[in-house]
Amino acid sequence: MQASVKPPPAPVAFKDAVKVWARVALLSFGGPAGQIAVMHRILVEERRWIGERRFLQALNFCMLLPGPEAQQLAIYIGWLMHRTRGGVVAGVLFVLPGLVTLMMLSVLYALYGRLGVVTGLFFGLKAAVLVVVIQAVLRVGRRALKSPLMIALAASAFVALFVFGAPFPAVIGAAGAIGFLGGRWGLAAFRAGQGHGPAATQEVDDADTVLGEETPAHARIDLRASLPVCALLLVLWWGPVLALGWTLGWDHVFSRIALFFSKMAVVTFGGAYAVLAYVAQEAVSAYGWVSPGEMLDGLGMAETTPGPLIIVTQFVGFLAAFRGATGLPPVLAGVLGGLLTTWVTFTPCFLWIFLGAPFVEALRGARALAAALAAIGAAVVGVILNLAVWFALHVLFARMVPIPGLALQLPDLASLNLASGLLTLVAAVAAFRFKVGMIPLLVASSAAGVLVHVISS
Repeated sequence: MQASVKPPPAPVAFKDAVKVWARVALLSFGGPAGQIAVMHRILVEERRWIGERRFLQALNFCMLLPGPEAQQLAIYIGWLMHRTRGGVVAGVLFVLPGLVTLMMLSVLYALYGRLGVVTGLFFGLKAAVLVVVIQAVLRVGRRALKSPLMIALAASAFVALFVFGAPFPAVIGAAGAIGFLGGRWGLAAFRAGQGHGPAATQEVDDADTVLGEETPAHARIDLRASLPVCALLLVLWWGPVLALGWTLGWDHVFSRIALFFSKMAVVTFGGAYAVLAYVAQEAVSAYGWVSPGEMLDGLGMAETTPGPLIIVTQFVGFLAAFRGATGLPPVLAGVLGGLLTTWVTFTPCFLWIFLGAPFVEALRGARALAAALAAIGAAVVGVILNLAVWFALHVLFARMVPIPGLALQLPDLASLNLASGLLTLVAAVAAFRFKVGMIPLLVASSAAGVLVHVISS
């Protein structure tokens, strides 16, 4: 007797999709890994809107793009289901909760960040953030470093950044080129570690989902339809940048913010933690917008708010304008700087998806592109390790000693902060030995920081 085949679910109404995307946005804590896991659970396992293979193929495509892959994945699936409006709604809702909450925290930080209790809170938060970044190194490393060659790529990326101060885009570009050539030559090492995303608890067949196996008509290559949308997005992205430069001058803080974060949106491959390494390097060292400690504080706030982790760039833009914009009240200038940063950071994500998503089918079987992605993933481990070491040194030591001729800075051992070291050790034991979740870890570390401040004052 032949088994009956379960028909795929009925098409999803747009209003129902909006509610689900809002739910995804509000639950998207924990950085890109946590956000992708939330989307997988809701969209693949619970709702069965998209199948396992298609979800992972879309994620692999987003990993090829600069910018936050989790938000781009939301845009991609929203666009696949409900055309351009679906992608816009999914992408905007994914960012909106984090934008609002981090903006309020930024205002409080700028006005009251020097208060004793607030200082203690962020003192504790830094220790937990350091542990979270170390977890990211290990998590991404297990996924990406599956051959000696991939380990060598990660180590080379770390040395290039930490010791020699090589530009982040050059490191990622070199890794991608090596992977592309390795894929073209058929080297086995570049076929390892190409999977991304969470491990599924159950395999969901593409045919048994709302989208099914066939590509919707609107998702096929049609440049006459997609180019006008992309042209509009290009104007929305670069229009404010050019207008600010021409009216305020290119040395004005708003113009510098718009240009820097627009460049970041183009050259930062490898996910949120890789982007953070680039932003930390430039915003702290090159522009002087924030201090290393403030960068850690911003990352801690972004970790505790929903939405993409890279929303921390809004905090950087807020402080840059809060301190550097003349002729405006500082808080208003900071809010405008934060909104400008968010706009030029996330608007390009829609452009990349709407222009490139129709070509995903062509990318699926491209061996050389898959190998380039694997090599970039390996280099990103080195990038994140650079971020972890940079954070650790500034959390644990008060002074750094530069090495002439190199970008390398070594800690002054006499400046070790024993309280910070002990708090970091306790947070590491809680996370790695007792598997304490990220949010409880951040809350407990913040409370411990306040307690340390009260005792020591």
